[in-house]
Amino acid sequence: MTDFNEADRAAAHRQFSAECFNRTWELIDKPDRTSADDEQMLLCALASLWHWTQRADCTDQNLSIGHWQVARVYALLGQADNARRFADACLKHSGALPPFFRSYAHEGLARAAMIAGDKLLLDAHATAARKLSAEVTDADDRALLERDLEQLRLP
Repeated sequence: MTDFNEADRAAAHRQFSAECFNRTWELIDKPDRTSADDEQMLLCALASLWHWTQRADCTDQNLSIGHWQVARVYALLGQADNARRFADACLKHSGALPPFFRSYAHEGLARAAMIAGDKLLLDAHATAARKLSAEVTDADDRALLERDLEQLRLP
């Protein structure tokens, strides 16, 4: 087994946190995902988050984004409890962050509630997310957020 020095280890965590994050997005956006793709999507999201937690420069913003991505993946896989657990962690890390991140934390919780069929929680978190989205000053960020919020409906 090869020993990594700290510089090599830090470089590996930087590379894999970003590489796994980007690969997860490719799979999220893939229109014809297979069950094998779903498994890879989940593994990449979890790996990205883990590598972020190993980085010395990891911030609450990085953790908010990482937990949100894992929550989104679990929602796509129909696993409401896991989606809620990671969205809860996202909200915890988003507390002092700008409205964009706090709004997405509520979006994640609303999406988990939607998957679970819980209209009361869906409405509560969607309302909180929409209220915060009005405070997002960057037009592109607000448009992205509003597009995701439009998906939050029970059938």
